[in-house]
Amino acid sequence: MKRYQALDIFRGMTICLMIIVNTPGTWSSVFPPLLHAKWHGFTLTDLVFPSFLFAVGTSFAFVMQRYGSATQNIPWKKIIWRTLLIFLLGYLMYWFPFMKWSKSGELTSFPFGETRIWGVLQRIAICYFLAAILIVFLSKRKLVYASIGLLLAYWAVLWGFGDYTLEHNAVRTLDVFLFGESHLYGGEGIPFDPEGFLSSFPAVVNVIGGYLAGAYLINNKNEGFQKVANLMIAGAALAGVAYFWDFLFPVNKKLWTSSYVLLTIGLNLMILGTLITLTDLRERPINFNFFEVFGKNPLFIYLLSQYLAITMWFIRIGGKPVYSLVYENAFAWIGAMWGSFAFALVFMLVCWAAGWWLDRRRIYIKV
Repeated sequence: MKRYQALDIFRGMTICLMIIVNTPGTWSSVFPPLLHAKWHGFTLTDLVFPSFLFAVGTSFAFVMQRYGSATQNIPWKKIIWRTLLIFLLGYLMYWFPFMKWSKSGELTSFPFGETRIWGVLQRIAICYFLAAILIVFLSKRKLVYASIGLLLAYWAVLWGFGDYTLEHNAVRTLDVFLFGESHLYGGEGIPFDPEGFLSSFPAVVNVIGGYLAGAYLINNKNEGFQKVANLMIAGAALAGVAYFWDFLFPVNKKLWTSSYVLLTIGLNLMILGTLITLTDLRERPINFNFFEVFGKNPLFIYLLSQYLAITMWFIRIGGKPVYSLVYENAFAWIGAMWGSFAFALVFMLVCWAAGWWLDRRRIYIKV
């Protein structure tokens, strides 16, 4: 079974960009492509999270190849354990360090009733589990039908039980009903979680898209360049459908709309095809070793970046977070936008150095 180097590079690029967009020196000065679209629309940053889900799917294709098609061979205990562990790691990450600063500058407890239930790792866990069930029990053709059904059903639910605005969408309505406002993300100005329960269902299709791409690379007998051409054609076709669907069901990352799913899968297929061409199909492959470091320990490096940033925001000197002090004293002199970007690059390189150290010692932390 051929292992494509491009898959590790793709995953590594995703983690690298994820760290950069998550840790600017100051959120008041960020280059527009490194911000999510405010509501409807699409930026480079909006491609990051679905790309990680896509990579989860491609990895699962190789797992399935190892265990075969018999359902009794599937390690369900391992899949369930991995799902629960990833969900718990994500939940604790938003709770950490279990204390918070009050508006008056005093250190207080961080009660369970104010913790955020949903988030990035929680969505990865749920999508991984649901996609695994579908992948194990459905043929590839039925997976395509199931994906179409999920995307159309999600469109029908959002159209029938609200609208596509921040205040009145079905995703927010259901999350408030099930979990209460205090357990939801508040960064949009009102309680609304962009990784909510309902919007996780169309995100499952991103994982399935990655799985089908990985399975195609493993099993299809076409020559390398023909495989790449087919990936590119499929990607362009999906992006084209997303373009026209956008007129009826707008591309929206925070609602994770069906048109957004097709657009991101389409772009992922074209990016993956490009990387395969530049690495696995060239006599002299382009060196992407920098990104492979991220791709070999993706979950660990992502968690490291998040916990490091959270800790720097939590620890204060003279009433000011260490995160802000480092930016203001070491990077702000460059200028608002470039200084903020430089901080993000250096922060990313610190995380890369940790990954490089692990890779040099052949330590690969898997969940």
